[in-house]
Amino acid sequence: MEKVRLSKLMSEQSLCSRREADSYIERGWVLVDGQPVTELGTKILPTQRITLNRAAQNQQQTRVTILLNKPVGYVSGQAEDNHKPAVTLISAASHFAADKSPQRFSHHNLQGLAPAGRLDIDSQGLLVLTQDGRIAKQLIGEDSGVEKEYLVRVQGKLVGNGLNMLNHGLKLDGQALKPAKVSWQNDDQLRFILREGKKRQIRRMCELVGLKVTGLKRVRIGKIKLGDLPPGQWRYLREDESF
Repeated sequence: MEKVRLSKLMSEQSLCSRREADSYIERGWVLVDGQPVTELGTKILPTQRITLNRAAQNQQQTRVTILLNKPVGYVSGQAEDNHKPAVTLISAASHFAADKSPQRFSHHNLQGLAPAGRLDIDSQGLLVLTQDGRIAKQLIGEDSGVEKEYLVRVQGKLVGNGLNMLNHGLKLDGQALKPAKVSWQNDDQLRFILREGKKRQIRRMCELVGLKVTGLKRVRIGKIKLGDLPPGQWRYLREDESF
């Protein structure tokens, strides 16, 4: 049996992200078969038992995940073309008053807070920002299969077999798209459920079948719904919630 990098195994076992794994190893917070490992790049057998010590577990428990209803006009990640990033909306003033989480906003919540997925500047709805590498991996990792649901307003004339093509059969950037679930909600609105997130995917899919997107709103990621969260406001992901 071939040995594998410890940090890679930790990520595969959803203990943390690979970047976090390196940090934990350097601090002596990672145990392999009960013994601390402190050397970066260490390789072990996949059958060996990996555990995190109490300090690492405590740090993970203090990390927050924030659910934001991103308005149109904000970018998901780094500032670009004079447009503000969504993280600038996170403050005590914009905290959803009906948040059921016992947590209260602290500026420590902003340290290392990053979007787990993107939502285009001209799209709105549910955006996840997290300090937790495990959640980021779950939502945007290579093998992520978490559903994302969108309500999409369109105009134009759908080609004959366009709805079937939206569900399965289209290609973007030379690659076949994974099967989707697409259905009409009313005369000018489609519901999309996707398990992948290529850049501007829904808009480009619609263009291929004769439609132009005039409005796009993400309403669900996995088991988490946007619900009644107002635009520009946010709440914490609670301990009893998961994607």
